[in-house]
Amino acid sequence: MRTDPRLTPARADLAAASLEGLVPAGRYVRPKRMQVAVPATAVRSGPQAGAEQWDQLLLGERFDVLETRDAFAWGQAVRDGYVGHVALDALAPEGPAPTHWVRVGLTYGFRGPSIKSEPVGPISLNSLVAVSGREGKLALCDAGFWLPETHLAPIGVFEADPAAVAESHLGAAYLWGGREGCGLDCSGLVQQALLACGRACPRDSDLQQGLGAAASPDALRRGDLVFWKGHVAMMVDAARMVHANAHHMAVAIEPLAEAIQRISEAGGGEPTAFRRPLERQRPFAS
Repeated sequence: MRTDPRLTPARADLAAASLEGLVPAGRYVRPKRMQVAVPATAVRSGPQAGAEQWDQLLLGERFDVLETRDAFAWGQAVRDGYVGHVALDALAPEGPAPTHWVRVGLTYGFRGPSIKSEPVGPISLNSLVAVSGREGKLALCDAGFWLPETHLAPIGVFEADPAAVAESHLGAAYLWGGREGCGLDCSGLVQQALLACGRACPRDSDLQQGLGAAASPDALRRGDLVFWKGHVAMMVDAARMVHANAHHMAVAIEPLAEAIQRISEAGGGEPTAFRRPLERQRPFAS
């Protein structure tokens, strides 16, 4: 059985119980589901604070823990299936099912039901919360703080335009492995934009090339995706694209033709694929 290690919770010594009989491992364990209790935390390549950040988990997202070691948990993100190491102090026991998601790029929570109380955050787009009470314009969430209710949407209510979501991040810093509102990489931006519209999306750009159907480079439209080896951008119209990139070190909009020339001259090659994501792959995941 051929497996992608990014998406397969298995090592030579340990694997998820669901993989018994499918992949070889020294032992198989049932995962313990936990959830992210901080605004954002890294999914790393190893159980060290300095290990490479492969991805990020956002507030309220679930993480299936298979092993704990050296203050880190090794396991698999529930939302997109990514496997890696997460700091234990960023996780808490699984709470109630989320009722709402954060629909703005960044917001702040508050320790009390007042915007003058101690702030928490910033909290990023697509964070998940269970709302248990309201006072004025603030909603009490399961993380123990209050969020502006206007910055939340019920699970099942989505944005309609992923390109508009991506554009709302203009100027955000480029961050390798980032998904938070203040720092993203190219595939993180695309994933965040599609998730906000209720569309399933894998984490890395090579996996995202499997989304939807092929699009013609001569008839691109808003929301289409353009891929290079190791990079992805989203079209905002027939001629311009938005992307998080290491050239601008930020989320930026630029003409597709100029980007193709610049990337080619820098040795990045020509585009490898043009894709049109489906309107809805599956319901919003928790």
